Amino acid sequence: MTMIQCISPVDGSVYAERSALSLEAAKDVVARARKAQRAWAKRPLEERVQLVLKGVARLNEMSDLVVPELAWQMGRPVKYGGEYRGFNERSNYVASIAADALAPLVVEESDTFERRIEREAHGVVFVIAPWNYPYMTAINTIAPALMAGNTVILKHASQTLLVGERLVQAFVEAGVPEDVFQNVFLDHETTSALIAAGSFNFINFTGSVEGGRSMERAAAGTFTGLGLELGGKDPGYVMEDADLDAAVDTLMDGATYNSGQCCCGIERIYVHESLYDSFVEKSVAWVSNYKLGNPLDPETSLGPMANKRFAKVVREQTSLGPMANKRFAKVVREQIADAVSKGARTLIDPKLFPQDDGGAYLAPQILGSVNVDHSMAFMREETFGPAVGIMKVKNDAEAIALMNDSQYGLTASLWTKDPERAGRLGREIETGTVFMNRADYLDPALCWTGVKETGRGGSLSIIGFHNLTRPKSYHLKKVTA
Repeated sequence: MTMIQCISPVDGSVYAERSALSLEAAKDVVARARKAQRAWAKRPLEERVQLVLKGVARLNEMSDLVVPELAWQMGRPVKYGGEYRGFNERSNYVASIAADALAPLVVEESDTFERRIEREAHGVVFVIAPWNYPYMTAINTIAPALMAGNTVILKHASQTLLVGERLVQAFVEAGVPEDVFQNVFLDHETTSALIAAGSFNFINFTGSVEGGRSMERAAAGTFTGLGLELGGKDPGYVMEDADLDAAVDTLMDGATYNSGQCCCGIERIYVHESLYDSFVEKSVAWVSNYKLGNPLDPETSLGPMANKRFAKVVREQTSLGPMANKRFAKVVREQIADAVSKGARTLIDPKLFPQDDGGAYLAPQILGSVNVDHSMAFMREETFGPAVGIMKVKNDAEAIALMNDSQYGLTASLWTKDPERAGRLGREIETGTVFMNRADYLDPALCWTGVKETGRGGSLSIIGFHNLTRPKSYHLKKVTA
């Protein structure tokens, strides 16, 4: 029997484990979802919307359980209170636009013809959610998919093994039918087999680039719709007219919050030469104020990094216990070491963070001042940790060339007092979202999307609803006397 385990970054222990479903059991879950979908879609839209909102409200009532569970599973300090702000904001916004987003597009309504385009639910939507923001990333698809009349099957990351259970528990207790929203524990082989069999009508995956490729390979020939949000290496550009203190505060927070484990976290910063020294000095002071430690301590502001991958344990074949997987922190350390070997300089004093244990507890770091460039993996490859590189630039053209020198494109953060300039530069940047004077934020009114190896498709906004439904045209010629 395959067991899926969550290895806690807090102490390396097995925090939770669940048995993976067999292929036959997983097929039964899909069959129940498909059978339930038609009746769910026939319910009035407003009824579906309100049931989803009741599920959201019920999860809010579970905060005393959810927040410490998050700390144990993926390391976010309890100090921050979970993900409720973004979770609620996204849910409430998609509820407010559901009627307009799903309304028919009427082309003609006359004595002779009715011509319109309606939005129809895909059917069964499969959500494969990541661990880094496990509630917010999942709700991006779950809420609009259910509101639109789809049934949803959720497979959460093993690192946040309990999140899917909590979400389904909250929604079912709020009145959403059990077969309409189901949580599953699956290994990779069963997941691929279900996808290859065309079990789902739409799949939304958030994860690594290689994970996205695996999704596409599994779905090849099935014509199943895919939404993919994959890797990122999001840049910030601080221009000579920027509000320096505001730029430091937002960009350093965007680079290090959640131990830097954010899809749209800032991983590289380009600063105009006139502000460079001041920006670096203020950034070092800002980051040095973190308190690294046990995320269950209310004083901790920076927790351990997640352990990344699940452990398979075949009970009949081995007596070996689990091992803590510290892959993410290892990647960050290796990138920093490689950059230093090529001339980069670390600016954060390690003595400020004695809790750094060489494992999941990793001190934040800034690379800057001299010899930081794109010859280093640290400035090109996804780091996904509390570390950021800062480079000096002479002008907009140099900054744009460096920002576009990446295989990823999720967001870019521009710092200037000139909106026209930001708009002009934004049109030259290969990215999904352009920010001016902010960063690391998902606006539910705008489409969340990416380019290049960051993926394809888009969630939230009206476009998100359209991606979770299909157009159906009606061309009705009336009988005339």
